[in-house]
Amino acid sequence: MGRVNLTDQLFSSYQGNPARPLITHYDDATGARVELSVATLRNWAAKTANWLTSDLDIEPGDPVAVLLPAHWQTVGVLLGAWWCGAEVVSSPEGARVAFVPPSGEAPGADAVAAVSLDPMGRDLGGSTPTLLDYIGEARVHGDDYFAFNEVPGDTSCLAGATVDEVLATAWKNAEPLTIDGTSRVLSTLDWTVPDGVLNGVLVPLAAGASLVQVSNSDPAKLAKHNATERATHVLQ
Repeated sequence: MGRVNLTDQLFSSYQGNPARPLITHYDDATGARVELSVATLRNWAAKTANWLTSDLDIEPGDPVAVLLPAHWQTVGVLLGAWWCGAEVVSSPEGARVAFVPPSGEAPGADAVAAVSLDPMGRDLGGSTPTLLDYIGEARVHGDDYFAFNEVPGDTSCLAGATVDEVLATAWKNAEPLTIDGTSRVLSTLDWTVPDGVLNGVLVPLAAGASLVQVSNSDPAKLAKHNATERATHVLQ
Protein backbone atom coordinates (compact mmCIF):
# COMPACT_ATOMS: atom_id res chain seq x y z
CA MET A 1 0.00 0.00 0.00
CA GLY A 2 1.57 3.22 -1.16
CA ARG A 3 1.15 6.57 0.50
CA VAL A 4 0.50 9.57 -1.71
CA ASN A 5 -1.52 12.74 -1.65
CA LEU A 6 -3.42 13.06 -4.91
CA THR A 7 -3.34 16.86 -5.04
CA ASP A 8 0.36 17.06 -4.17
CA GLN A 9 1.04 14.44 -6.83
CA LEU A 10 -0.81 16.48 -9.44
CA PHE A 11 0.95 19.71 -8.49
CA SER A 12 4.34 17.97 -8.59
CA SER A 13 4.09 18.04 -12.39
CA TYR A 14 4.23 21.86 -12.28
CA GLN A 15 7.14 22.33 -9.88
CA GLY A 16 9.50 25.16 -10.70
CA ASN A 17 7.00 27.23 -12.70
CA PRO A 18 4.38 28.67 -10.31
CA ALA A 19 3.44 31.47 -12.71
CA ARG A 20 2.55 29.08 -15.53
CA PRO A 21 -1.15 29.13 -16.52
CA LEU A 22 -2.75 25.95 -15.16
CA ILE A 23 -6.36 26.58 -16.13
CA THR A 24 -7.93 29.09 -18.49
CA HIS A 25 -11.71 29.11 -18.24
CA TYR A 26 -14.04 30.43 -20.92
CA ASP A 27 -17.80 30.74 -20.48
CA ASP A 28 -19.23 31.25 -23.95
CA ALA A 29 -22.64 32.12 -22.48
CA THR A 30 -21.28 35.24 -20.76
CA GLY A 31 -18.07 35.91 -22.69
CA ALA A 32 -15.96 35.60 -19.53
CA ARG A 33 -12.34 34.46 -19.67
CA VAL A 34 -10.34 33.81 -16.49
CA GLU A 35 -6.79 32.47 -16.28
CA LEU A 36 -5.32 31.00 -13.10
CA SER A 37 -1.66 30.26 -12.56
CA VAL A 38 -0.32 27.18 -10.80
CA ALA A 39 0.31 29.27 -7.67
CA THR A 40 -3.15 30.85 -7.62
CA LEU A 41 -4.97 27.55 -8.08
CA ARG A 42 -2.79 25.91 -5.46
CA ASN A 43 -3.78 28.68 -3.02
CA TRP A 44 -7.48 28.10 -3.71
CA ALA A 45 -7.07 24.36 -3.24
CA ALA A 46 -5.25 24.94 0.07
CA LYS A 47 -7.93 27.35 1.31
CA THR A 48 -10.57 24.77 0.43
CA ALA A 49 -8.73 21.94 2.18
CA ASN A 50 -8.12 24.05 5.28
CA TRP A 51 -11.79 25.03 5.44
CA LEU A 52 -12.97 21.45 4.95
CA THR A 53 -10.76 20.09 7.71
CA SER A 54 -10.96 22.91 10.25
CA ASP A 55 -14.63 23.88 9.91
CA LEU A 56 -16.30 20.70 8.65
CA ASP A 57 -13.98 18.06 10.16
CA ILE A 58 -13.47 16.25 6.84
CA GLU A 59 -11.11 13.28 7.13
CA PRO A 60 -9.58 10.90 4.55
CA GLY A 61 -12.24 8.77 2.92
CA ASP A 62 -15.16 11.05 3.81
CA PRO A 63 -17.61 11.50 0.90
CA VAL A 64 -17.85 14.99 -0.58
CA ALA A 65 -20.42 15.53 -3.34
CA VAL A 66 -19.34 17.86 -6.16
CA LEU A 67 -22.46 18.82 -8.13
CA LEU A 68 -20.89 21.62 -10.15
CA PRO A 69 -20.35 22.51 -13.80
CA ALA A 70 -16.94 22.84 -15.41
CA HIS A 71 -15.52 26.06 -13.91
CA TRP A 72 -12.24 27.25 -12.41
CA GLN A 73 -13.85 27.29 -8.96
CA THR A 74 -14.77 23.63 -9.41
CA VAL A 75 -11.08 22.79 -9.87
CA GLY A 76 -10.32 24.47 -6.54
CA VAL A 77 -13.06 22.43 -4.88
CA LEU A 78 -11.85 19.14 -6.36
CA LEU A 79 -8.18 19.70 -5.53
CA GLY A 80 -9.04 20.91 -2.03
CA ALA A 81 -11.21 17.87 -1.36
CA TRP A 82 -8.48 15.48 -2.56
CA TRP A 83 -5.81 17.32 -0.60
CA CYS A 84 -7.53 16.45 2.65
CA GLY A 85 -8.19 12.90 1.47
CA ALA A 86 -11.92 13.17 0.75
CA GLU A 87 -13.74 10.98 -1.76
CA VAL A 88 -15.49 12.97 -4.50
CA VAL A 89 -18.91 11.46 -5.20
CA SER A 90 -21.86 12.28 -7.45
CA SER A 91 -24.73 11.91 -4.97
CA PRO A 92 -25.43 14.19 -2.02
CA GLU A 93 -27.09 11.37 -0.09
CA GLY A 94 -24.84 10.64 2.90
CA ALA A 95 -22.18 13.17 1.85
CA ARG A 96 -20.43 15.11 4.60
CA VAL A 97 -20.79 18.21 2.44
CA ALA A 98 -22.22 18.84 -1.02
CA PHE A 99 -20.98 21.62 -3.31
CA VAL A 100 -23.74 23.06 -5.48
CA PRO A 101 -24.32 26.09 -7.75
CA PRO A 102 -25.99 29.11 -6.11
CA SER A 103 -29.49 27.85 -6.92
CA GLY A 104 -28.73 24.18 -6.31
CA GLU A 105 -29.99 21.79 -3.66
CA ALA A 106 -28.45 18.71 -2.07
CA PRO A 107 -30.98 16.65 -0.10
CA GLY A 108 -29.36 14.12 2.19
CA ALA A 109 -26.02 15.90 2.68
CA ASP A 110 -24.83 16.87 6.16
CA ALA A 111 -23.93 20.35 4.90
CA VAL A 112 -24.48 22.26 1.65
CA ALA A 113 -21.96 24.73 0.24
CA ALA A 114 -23.02 27.04 -2.56
CA VAL A 115 -20.29 27.95 -5.05
CA SER A 116 -20.79 31.38 -6.60
CA LEU A 117 -19.31 30.49 -10.03
CA ASP A 118 -18.56 34.20 -10.38
CA PRO A 119 -15.77 34.67 -12.93
CA MET A 120 -13.87 37.03 -10.61
CA GLY A 121 -14.37 34.92 -7.49
CA ARG A 122 -16.90 37.11 -5.70
CA ASP A 123 -18.78 35.45 -2.86
CA LEU A 124 -22.53 35.21 -2.27
CA GLY A 125 -22.64 37.73 0.54
CA GLY A 126 -22.42 35.36 3.47
CA SER A 127 -23.57 31.98 4.77
CA THR A 128 -27.03 31.22 6.13
CA PRO A 129 -28.05 28.58 8.69
CA THR A 130 -28.82 26.15 5.84
CA LEU A 131 -26.40 27.19 3.10
CA LEU A 132 -22.66 27.81 3.37
CA ASP A 133 -21.06 30.48 1.16
CA TYR A 134 -18.07 28.51 -0.13
CA ILE A 135 -16.04 31.44 -1.44
CA GLY A 136 -16.69 33.57 1.62
CA GLU A 137 -15.90 30.74 4.03
CA ALA A 138 -12.82 29.36 2.28
CA ARG A 139 -11.22 32.70 1.38
CA VAL A 140 -10.20 33.51 4.97
CA HIS A 141 -8.18 30.30 5.36
CA GLY A 142 -4.46 29.78 4.77
CA ASP A 143 -2.74 29.60 1.39
CA ASP A 144 -0.99 26.32 2.15
CA TYR A 145 -2.14 23.04 3.61
CA PHE A 146 -0.28 20.79 6.01
CA ALA A 147 -2.86 18.71 7.89
CA PHE A 148 -2.83 15.57 5.72
CA ASN A 149 0.18 15.67 3.44
CA GLU A 150 0.09 11.88 3.12
CA VAL A 151 -3.02 9.85 2.35
CA PRO A 152 -2.93 6.06 1.88
CA GLY A 153 -2.95 5.10 -1.78
CA ASP A 154 -5.88 2.74 -1.23
CA THR A 155 -8.10 5.56 0.05
CA SER A 156 -11.17 6.07 -2.14
CA CYS A 157 -10.99 9.45 -3.85
CA LEU A 158 -13.33 9.39 -6.86
CA ALA A 159 -16.62 7.45 -6.85
CA GLY A 160 -15.06 4.36 -5.29
CA ALA A 161 -11.75 4.45 -7.16
CA THR A 162 -8.65 4.79 -5.01
CA VAL A 163 -5.88 7.37 -5.20
CA ASP A 164 -3.53 4.83 -6.79
CA GLU A 165 -6.18 3.68 -9.27
CA VAL A 166 -7.15 7.21 -10.30
CA LEU A 167 -3.55 8.27 -10.91
CA ALA A 168 -2.79 5.12 -12.89
CA THR A 169 -5.89 5.55 -15.05
CA ALA A 170 -5.22 9.24 -15.68
CA TRP A 171 -1.65 8.56 -16.80
CA LYS A 172 -2.82 5.65 -18.94
CA ASN A 173 -5.52 7.74 -20.64
CA ALA A 174 -3.13 10.64 -21.29
CA GLU A 175 -0.53 8.48 -23.04
CA PRO A 176 -2.41 7.61 -26.28
CA LEU A 177 -3.51 11.24 -26.55
CA THR A 178 0.17 12.28 -26.36
CA ILE A 179 -0.70 14.82 -23.65
CA ASP A 180 2.36 15.83 -21.64
CA GLY A 181 3.89 18.78 -19.82
CA THR A 182 4.23 20.80 -23.03
CA SER A 183 0.57 20.41 -24.00
CA ARG A 184 -2.13 23.04 -23.96
CA VAL A 185 -5.40 21.14 -23.87
CA LEU A 186 -8.66 22.77 -24.97
CA SER A 187 -11.67 20.89 -23.61
CA THR A 188 -15.45 21.19 -23.81
CA LEU A 189 -16.08 18.07 -21.71
CA ASP A 190 -18.63 18.23 -18.91
CA TRP A 191 -17.16 17.42 -15.50
CA THR A 192 -19.52 14.66 -14.50
CA VAL A 193 -18.44 12.38 -11.64
CA PRO A 194 -16.54 10.20 -12.23
CA ASP A 195 -15.85 10.00 -15.98
CA GLY A 196 -15.93 13.71 -16.83
CA VAL A 197 -13.69 14.62 -13.90
CA LEU A 198 -11.28 11.83 -14.76
CA ASN A 199 -10.93 12.65 -18.46
CA GLY A 200 -11.55 16.39 -18.39
CA VAL A 201 -9.58 17.35 -15.28
CA LEU A 202 -7.31 14.55 -14.07
CA VAL A 203 -5.90 13.49 -17.44
CA PRO A 204 -4.53 16.97 -18.32
CA LEU A 205 -3.33 17.71 -14.77
CA ALA A 206 -1.69 14.32 -14.23
CA ALA A 207 0.24 14.89 -17.46
CA GLY A 208 1.33 18.37 -16.36
CA ALA A 209 -0.54 20.11 -19.17
CA SER A 210 -2.25 23.50 -19.21
CA LEU A 211 -6.03 23.18 -19.43
CA VAL A 212 -8.26 25.53 -21.43
CA GLN A 213 -11.82 24.71 -20.38
CA VAL A 214 -14.73 26.05 -22.44
CA SER A 215 -18.12 25.97 -20.71
CA ASN A 216 -21.47 26.49 -22.45
CA SER A 217 -19.50 25.96 -25.63
CA ASP A 218 -20.51 27.86 -28.76
CA PRO A 219 -19.30 25.81 -31.76
CA ALA A 220 -18.85 29.00 -33.76
CA LYS A 221 -16.26 30.25 -31.25
CA LEU A 222 -14.20 27.09 -30.82
CA ALA A 223 -11.85 27.72 -33.73
CA LYS A 224 -11.06 31.18 -32.37
CA HIS A 225 -10.44 29.80 -28.87
CA ASN A 226 -8.21 27.14 -30.34
CA ALA A 227 -6.11 29.68 -32.23
CA THR A 228 -6.02 32.28 -29.43
CA GLU A 229 -4.90 29.75 -26.83
CA ARG A 230 -2.55 27.89 -29.20
CA ALA A 231 -4.12 24.60 -28.20
CA THR A 232 -2.18 21.46 -29.00
CA HIS A 233 -5.00 19.05 -28.13
CA VAL A 234 -8.80 19.23 -28.15
CA LEU A 235 -11.08 17.12 -25.92
CA GLN A 236 -14.76 17.02 -26.89
